[in-house]
Amino acid sequence: MTSPALRVRFDVDDAALSRLHARAFGEPPGEVRPWAARLARHGVTWVGAFEGDELVGFVHACGDGGTHAFVLDTVVDPAHRGRGTGRRLVERLTAEVRSVGCTWLHVDFEPHLDGFYRVCGFRPTSAGLLRL
Repeated sequence: MTSPALRVRFDVDDAALSRLHARAFGEPPGEVRPWAARLARHGVTWVGAFEGDELVGFVHACGDGGTHAFVLDTVVDPAHRGRGTGRRLVERLTAEVRSVGCTWLHVDFEPHLDGFYRVCGFRPTSAGLLRL
């Protein structure tokens, strides 16, 4: 089986990305979110994984306008998990963020994802979170 093709800064289809997020997080399909507008305004870069024309994985990074960027919304369709797609997405995102001059890449994640992000090269740190 071939790995999905990775595409950087592809033209985002809001409906397709919203459906992917719903599948990945086990939520019913619902509201189409304005992904393309958000990415255009806040994104450093983004990477999608595609089987043909179907979006099966996604990750993006937002920045502070300086040396820091933040990994957000790492998702892989449940039917495509366990094949290294998530790791490939994060590794490609890391390379792209580095290439635009960022020197720090941050990620927040739930404890069950610790092993995944360690495999991707992240080391644990202490951080704070405030729900607004």
